[in-house]
Amino acid sequence: MISYQPFYDTLFKRDITEYALIFKHGVPANTLHRMKHGKPITTTTLDTLCEILECRVEDILEYVPPEAD
Repeated sequence: MISYQPFYDTLFKRDITEYALIFKHGVPANTLHRMKHGKPITTTTLDTLCEILECRVEDILEYVPPEAD
């Protein structure tokens, strides 16, 4: 499963709000909604977020393997 927790950690470290991403940088609110609910985003969106936040892909998402039963 893909987790976007690193994205929220990166926002906090950079002192950037979701509001700023939407209204200053033009990130669609729907994109942030999708991420908040663990839905997929495009690599174009990922590239845009990395550019805005000046970070690496792993600062936006991480793969969390499923737990073994």
